[in-house]
Amino acid sequence: MRLRARPRGDRSVDDALDVAVADMVRRTGAAIGGIYLIEEPAGLLRLVTMCGLPVDFSMPWQRLPLSAPVPVADAIEEDRLVWVGSQDEMARRYPRAAAALPYPFALAAAPLRGVRRRWGGVVLLWPADHPIRPTPRERHHITASVRRLARLLDDSPSLPALPERPRLVPVDSPRPAAQTALAAVDYLDRLPEGALALDLEGRVTFMSATAARLLGRDADRLLGTRPWQSLPWLDDLRYEERYRLAVISRAPVSFSALRPPDQWLAFHLHPDASGISVRITAEEEEKAVAAGGHAEPAPTTPGRLYQLVHLAAALTEAVTTQDLVALMADQVLPAFGAQGMVLSVAEAGRLRIAGHHGYPAEVVERLDALPLGTGVTPAGEVLATGVPAFFGSPAELARSYPRAPRMSGKQAWAFLPLVISGRPVGCCILSYERPHTFTADERAVLTPLAGLLAQALDRAHLYDTQHHLVHQLQQALLPRSLPTLPGLGLAVRYLPAGHGIDVGGDFYDLLRLDDTHAAAVIGDVEGHSMAAAALMGQVRTAIHAHATAGAAPEQVIARTNRLLTDLAPDLLVTCLYVHLDLAGQDLTLAGAGHVPPLLRPAPGRAHALHLDPGPPLGVDADARYPVTRAPLPAGAVLALYTDGLVERPGTDVDRATAALTEHLAHADADDLERLVDSLVHQAWPAGGHTDDLAVLLLRTGHA
Repeated sequence: MRLRARPRGDRSVDDALDVAVADMVRRTGAAIGGIYLIEEPAGLLRLVTMCGLPVDFSMPWQRLPLSAPVPVADAIEEDRLVWVGSQDEMARRYPRAAAALPYPFALAAAPLRGVRRRWGGVVLLWPADHPIRPTPRERHHITASVRRLARLLDDSPSLPALPERPRLVPVDSPRPAAQTALAAVDYLDRLPEGALALDLEGRVTFMSATAARLLGRDADRLLGTRPWQSLPWLDDLRYEERYRLAVISRAPVSFSALRPPDQWLAFHLHPDASGISVRITAEEEEKAVAAGGHAEPAPTTPGRLYQLVHLAAALTEAVTTQDLVALMADQVLPAFGAQGMVLSVAEAGRLRIAGHHGYPAEVVERLDALPLGTGVTPAGEVLATGVPAFFGSPAELARSYPRAPRMSGKQAWAFLPLVISGRPVGCCILSYERPHTFTADERAVLTPLAGLLAQALDRAHLYDTQHHLVHQLQQALLPRSLPTLPGLGLAVRYLPAGHGIDVGGDFYDLLRLDDTHAAAVIGDVEGHSMAAAALMGQVRTAIHAHATAGAAPEQVIARTNRLLTDLAPDLLVTCLYVHLDLAGQDLTLAGAGHVPPLLRPAPGRAHALHLDPGPPLGVDADARYPVTRAPLPAGAVLALYTDGLVERPGTDVDRATAALTEHLAHADADDLERLVDSLVHQAWPAGGHTDDLAVLLLRTGHA
């Protein structure tokens, strides 16, 4: 079941979610709350409704990959409450999130798990003065609120919507009677200091006569506007930053600003769930500067700089070119309202398309490998000059490049040169399906973003090249196919790690010794490198040579060990060698520090074969490797695997092995290909394994 758009007018579940998130914030005592739903099949988290925070503040977090390094993704993946009690803890555990949200607060993230599916997760924020740890009462309220939300989603007759922007839900607060309000206004006007009220979006909802006088602007010209947009002398990121700090941390904030020509004003912000009360007083220059004012505030561009920080942190995590393309489609395009993207690499005087989004295949084919100097599109010119080009409409682009608008069918374009230290790397094109006016704000952020993209693309391209070379080496060293033996079924899986060089030293093999005897081998060379892959090939070759020469299992391992000791590779190698006597229905095993295999002698029963293993290969030239014998009845399934299958961060290996054994005991073993996939899924249900893993399944003929 996938979340998808619904017909207009069907808002019952959306309204219920809106009410539920406000109720959750009230019950838990949080200042800010939001609900994320999983968007399938894209594997994204979509922020659908929130309260206590302006929607624009959530821009970096409105769409997140399920694998993103943020608390809500971890809560969903690990099916537990994630608590981050302080800004310092956020910086240690989630540095990318802390960089884009550098404010003091406490945070809780919890999974929304229904009866039959994972719906998503919730996020709650408390003010900066909240204790480092949650109280038992808070934990109870969080858990109860999450259960109510999950039950609401389970019981809903329709699916919730996934809006482009999250819905903002107010937290109800009592309002004074009209007579009391008028008395309050009279009281404030009599005070020598100004009073100003902002809503959580930063708009002025009330100001006293004294505040209007101090700010030098009539109230009717400021009401409904944001001060840093209506008052040029407050149009500085440092002042908007103070407002953001107050909204997110819910802590009082003060700063000083110079109202031209020479009047210093002190602003004291007092936030709560409904808005911010601002007290304004006049100050002397010396006192204001000492308190953090600036005699000559330099105008800076507010707003999207926070988005740039978030994107910069995200770009550092893109490993491959495809990672970079996916990240741009998920985060860069929505951030700037674009619908299409083409990422090209400069190679041999041409722009080769490395990735794209929002373009049909025939258009990509037409744009791929265009010479840099054709003048058909602005890509070559912007790459030569290093200056971005922005075109808000087809007519604007056609004035300089008549053929370009017809080539893509888009209506507006941003051509960003990707250059590193004067060296052209490639070009990124963001495109729009409707004419688009590029504001100075957007241009100011897209220009430095191009430099970050250039660095990320260069790293990703280098990684892809290295990965291709190492992957070719590994494929050459692993067996292209395994032999078939009468009465012996088999299935094998090798999955490289999700990060790093993406190749390592896990290996496997099956050797046919004669019609009724075979040898199965599995092993693991530590590390992920060319050296690990090369050593893996040497070990596999040595075992193959000794086994086919007729050596006993303990001799095969001992002789391979002596070879590695002579080579002194400085890398540990674990290995398991299994001699199968199909006619005699028994096993002989010799291990060198490797995880024990699993044996399923009959349906419903499985156990680990506990060995008396010797040390890893290459450690001690004189090491002895004792053998273990076990029966191998007809229809039995033997599972050999490397430690990447059961070693999962934050999970006990013994528990993981026990769960794997239980799954093997009761799984359907008629289809070994399906069984091996189910074992991998059992160990890593969400994928994303952090180490190489290899699994070799063998099943003897049925009785």
